[in-house]
Amino acid sequence: MISKRIVLTFPHSLLDKPVVYKLVKDYDLTFNILQARVTPKEEGLLVLELTGKEGDYEKGIKYLKSLGVKMQPLSKDVTRDEEKCTHCGACVVICPTGALTVDKKTRKIIFDSEKCIACELCVKPCPPRAMVVKF
Repeated sequence: MISKRIVLTFPHSLLDKPVVYKLVKDYDLTFNILQARVTPKEEGLLVLELTGKEGDYEKGIKYLKSLGVKMQPLSKDVTRDEEKCTHCGACVVICPTGALTVDKKTRKIIFDSEKCIACELCVKPCPPRAMVVKF
C-alpha cells in the first residue's frame, strides 16, 4: 500500500466532472480531502491524501495527468523562511517525521521537505513564524 499527500490543481473545464469518483471506482483508491477550494469558471484546488496499491496509485496519477490536472507533493507547499528562522529548535521537538533536525556541527535547523507530511504542527510553536504552509 502507498499513501501520499498531494495537491491537485484542476482547470475550469474539469470542475463539474467526477474526477475523484473515478479514482475510487476505476483505480480502487481511497482518499481523504484535507482542503478544497473552487473558484467557479476558473480553477479548483484539492489537497488530499491518496491511498491504494502502488500499481493502482500510479495508474490513477497517470489518469489525472491525462486530464490536464497539475499535481505536486504536498510537502512542496511547506517551506521555511530562511530570513525569519532563528534556529531556536522549537519546531524540531514537535515534528513527527524528522523532517526538521539539528545539524550537530553548526547547530542550525535543517528542513527536509521530502520527509514532511504537511501536518502543520511546526507552524504554531515557531516563535518567528518562519514555517509557512502555502496551500
